[in-house]
Amino acid sequence: MKTSSINVGGPTTKMQWRGIRVKVTATLEQALGLMRRKMTSSGMERLIRRQANHHVTDSEKRVLARKKLQRKIRSQDLGRKLRSILLQKARGL
Repeated sequence: MKTSSINVGGPTTKMQWRGIRVKVTATLEQALGLMRRKMTSSGMERLIRRQANHHVTDSEKRVLARKKLQRKIRSQDLGRKLRSILLQKARGL
């Protein structure tokens, strides 16, 4: 992450710059595709979508809460399965 120093009427403040750099070597379409893949893999796209400044209706909140709960349950189930497999291997069964 790059940092830069700025002086805004007081002590020097450090700012962190976040970003994705893409070098355009061939066509613009290829560069845009590469940028889209980098944004998706780095999680930047998720951050941008999460910061959407629009009103979330109650029904949308319920749907999002249900999806979050389902993800949490799936993650816990996977953890339990992996834990039991590791215990079986450790016991030599």
